[in-house]
Amino acid sequence: MTEVCQSQPKKKIKHNCLVFPPACGVCIFCLHKFTRSVVVLFCFHSPDPTRVMVPPASMDVTVGESIVLPCQVTHDHSLDIVFTWSFNGHLINFDKDGDHFERVGGQDSAGDLMIRNIQLKHAGKYVCMVQTSVDKLSAAADLIVRGDQKVQSKSTYSVLKKAPVCAPSALNYGVRVDMTFWGPPGPPEAVTIDEITDTTAQLSWRPGPDNHSPITMYVIQARTPFSVGWQAVNTVPELIDGKTFTATVVGLNPWVEYEFRTVAANVIGIGEPSRPSEKRRTEEALPEVTPANVSGGGGSKSELVITWETVPEELQNGRGFGYVVAFRPYGKMIWMLTVLASADASRYVFRNESVRPFSPFEVKVGVFNNKGEGPFSPTTVVYSAEEEPTKPPASIFARSLSATDIEVFWASPMEKNRGQIQGYEVKYWRHDDKEENARKIRTIGNQTSTKITNLKGSALYHLAVKAYNSAGTGPSSATVNVTTRKPPPSQPPGNIIWNSSDSKIILNWDQVKALDNESEVKGYKVLYRWNRQSSTSVIETNQTSVELSLPFDEDYIIEIKPFSDGGDGSSSEQIRIPKISNAYARGAGPSTSNACTLSAISTIMISLTARSSL
Repeated sequence: MTEVCQSQPKKKIKHNCLVFPPACGVCIFCLHKFTRSVVVLFCFHSPDPTRVMVPPASMDVTVGESIVLPCQVTHDHSLDIVFTWSFNGHLINFDKDGDHFERVGGQDSAGDLMIRNIQLKHAGKYVCMVQTSVDKLSAAADLIVRGDQKVQSKSTYSVLKKAPVCAPSALNYGVRVDMTFWGPPGPPEAVTIDEITDTTAQLSWRPGPDNHSPITMYVIQARTPFSVGWQAVNTVPELIDGKTFTATVVGLNPWVEYEFRTVAANVIGIGEPSRPSEKRRTEEALPEVTPANVSGGGGSKSELVITWETVPEELQNGRGFGYVVAFRPYGKMIWMLTVLASADASRYVFRNESVRPFSPFEVKVGVFNNKGEGPFSPTTVVYSAEEEPTKPPASIFARSLSATDIEVFWASPMEKNRGQIQGYEVKYWRHDDKEENARKIRTIGNQTSTKITNLKGSALYHLAVKAYNSAGTGPSSATVNVTTRKPPPSQPPGNIIWNSSDSKIILNWDQVKALDNESEVKGYKVLYRWNRQSSTSVIETNQTSVELSLPFDEDYIIEIKPFSDGGDGSSSEQIRIPKISNAYARGAGPSTSNACTLSAISTIMISLTARSSL
């Protein structure tokens, strides 16, 4: 070996050996364990330096596009290689910014960068940095992002490459892209409120950078404590060209705090908005907006209740806001006025013994503030409080429907009441209970009958009906009595047996006998459904058997229960009739020991003369 390296050790390996990069290769020197002399272990020629073969290219894109910036290299495959990307001087965090940035490529020589759904904020310089254990290099490109339309950009592209020398620190290669690009304008500067009145504001500003495309127009936006974000406002001139740096905002609300900002635009797109101006409040003015939905009614005897919707704060036009309530009996000439010095007032009640029940009044509500009085709302008619109904309902009648249900009927009062009847209140109590513990149900409107449920069987009940309105309930009707029917049979059908022959199934069961305190059995209900369905069909019969005709491809669930004047009795346990696979089968309910395992039924056709319902 004829050449000794003068550089510092590059890497220390085990056995007290050091790696030095000589002029044209790499040597490993070791310190002898006993003699402490230096021994050359071996030397080898270094690989070709890493080079960028496909660098990222500067691009001109439109918002919403997706692109791939390539970064492909040649390198010694015995060396590990690492790719990293930076954007405007900051390393890209692919975990945090994964919505827009993704490393693609799949090969150890490619570290391409995909940028998805590009936005204006993604414009700038992108640098691909490549590093191995012996060298590193980078390649950069600029990305131009345009708003609405693409404009050809002017670019200068140059590649600088350093020749390889012995020292590893010299193994650096650079690809630099110098761009002069056009884009949307930068934000205007120094937005100032020069003058403000009750409805206008005079603004001025300085233009921001035009990014090599002349500014064509400005748009002014405003924000208040009551607005949802920034809103465009009307101006004079209506259209502000790129050479105008002052404008008057019109149509503002008096006594509202405003701040303004300006946005510039050119043929490339709309730029970022300026910083907000200082906050200024417009001057006070007379109120112009009247309350909405003026109405009323209800209340207690001798009252006139007037209600309205309050005027929003941003439309009150000044301090000291309140309401003026005006009313008069319908057809009279003189208005009665009352002042409510509260911006939150939304209801006024006039009480006077002279107010007749359910009498019409003309009503309007006005507004005022420290500047003076504003307009009144349109006049509307509001009725004073009603009087409780003075006449009871007539012709009360009640009948028992079952052991638990009764129905009661009545007629409207024979004479007209002072007010509108809103409905009726039915009071009912059992004979063994006290009237003060009676239960009540209410109907609404002109309904003159109702059903009362969940009662006790074989019990005497007393009922009375009253009319009601917003003022209260009127006098009670005469009391009527009704006795609920005996309870239905408590014993379910037993000894249920079924037989199948060909395509027919015959069900038989024992007759149910009612107890002395139960209603007599009038017949039976057979309830059936497909095993996979929830809807149930019902057959009624006065016999203790029924014959069914049905296909062979479905299971069925069947129940049987008696019915009477007192209602439906107790149901048998569910019986499952499985699919039929042979010409003859038989089975029984849980009360017998017979059982059968079969296989098919799909629909049931009923062959009998009994009444049927679904």
